[in-house]
Amino acid sequence: MNYLSQSWLIDRRHALKAMGSFISLPLLECMVPLRAAAAEKVTATPRRSAFIYLANGVHSLNYQITTSGKDYQFSRSLKPLEKHREAITPISGLHHPGSLSHHHNCINVWLTGGKLGPSDRNTISVDQKMAEVTAQHTRYPSLEVAITQDSLAWTADGVRLPALRRCSEIFASMFAEPKGGVAAQRRALRRKGSVLDDNLAEVRRLEKKMGTEDKGRMDQYLTSVREAEIRTRRADAWLDTPLPIISDADRTRTNRDIPDTKAGDYFRTVYDLMVLAFQTDVTRVATFSLGGEGQAISIPEIGITESRHQLSHHGGDPDYMEKLTNYDTFAIEQFSYFLTRLDETKDLSGKSLLGSTMSLFGSGMSYGHSHGNANLPLVLAGGSDLGLKHGQHLDFNKMAPEFQGYALGADGALTTAHYQLCSRPAKSDAHMSNLLLLMAQRMGVEIDQFADSNRVVAL
Repeated sequence: MNYLSQSWLIDRRHALKAMGSFISLPLLECMVPLRAAAAEKVTATPRRSAFIYLANGVHSLNYQITTSGKDYQFSRSLKPLEKHREAITPISGLHHPGSLSHHHNCINVWLTGGKLGPSDRNTISVDQKMAEVTAQHTRYPSLEVAITQDSLAWTADGVRLPALRRCSEIFASMFAEPKGGVAAQRRALRRKGSVLDDNLAEVRRLEKKMGTEDKGRMDQYLTSVREAEIRTRRADAWLDTPLPIISDADRTRTNRDIPDTKAGDYFRTVYDLMVLAFQTDVTRVATFSLGGEGQAISIPEIGITESRHQLSHHGGDPDYMEKLTNYDTFAIEQFSYFLTRLDETKDLSGKSLLGSTMSLFGSGMSYGHSHGNANLPLVLAGGSDLGLKHGQHLDFNKMAPEFQGYALGADGALTTAHYQLCSRPAKSDAHMSNLLLLMAQRMGVEIDQFADSNRVVAL
């Protein structure tokens, strides 16, 4: 069967003509016939990635692991991950050079490695580079969840993707039948496509009257419209594919709303939804932001009524420092739950999801009180089926020739001199983008560089 006879597909030559250019296009998801995607599903092991963001850094003195290699000792904050020792790699010493002088951009560049000044546009996030490869095989290219409005995902055009927050809304977006049935949903999607076509026609007329600066803005708009058109056509095509069958137990656990006073229930329910999305192959890429730098929630259930941002500016207050450590530990406990659920859940081929899923937990800031953005707190987990080897503390600080060791007191605990390491990287060429490049390559993205990467992290 000629794949161009499938009406929702876009011929590459037709796309070029419509764009009015003669550049070489990559194979877009809307150009791949569904049968080809289905055939790939049967023969290839799915590769998955999840990214979890913790705002405002951590209480570094209780978080930092000071021993490297396989015999490292877990710090107080990271203790909840000890049972996953052989499936995780705590990483120290990486940084994003572009965020060292712009602390408000920490969450914005965490997955992009972009260098954002006042007038700079962000670049594509690594999760969306992965989605370019995986989207042709799944109902949704990616899943974006955020407690606040700031998702972690950015398009190639530097536009932040919207995020979902409510658990029932997330469940419905992936597993609920369309309101009014498939036919009504298809009519709505095709009306949307018609509106997009009308907008493009109007823009083409206006373009002739625009100056250079306006044309630049319009190019950004046109890219967004084209992305929306691709997603609309793709959603239309997937309407003919039955939704996954969800067990009553999974439906009860994940299709619900959580009171604001139960942060743990909310975190775990989002993690359950991510596991369910991976298990049913609805998507293979997911991001979860636990809040932005100025918007992370409090946790009343463990006695934390202050915001995370407020706690991060502790000023040496022992009570605030203890609460920040408890907050760190609480968030890491929930991440540990996610890894446990991945480990005990089988994918469609009967293998543990943990083996085929890379999960990166961390922050774009190290020490919130002084907005230190070096020595980022990061933990990479899972992905053994993708070739990752865990069980060690990967410490780039100790790889720097001039590094004199961690600032330990007579009792063996870190002293406040450690904060200097959180503001100035010990190893200047240890870029976080090197880690993102590794993850992208293990997901099948054929690139040799991502953002400001200068090598691939060996793991």
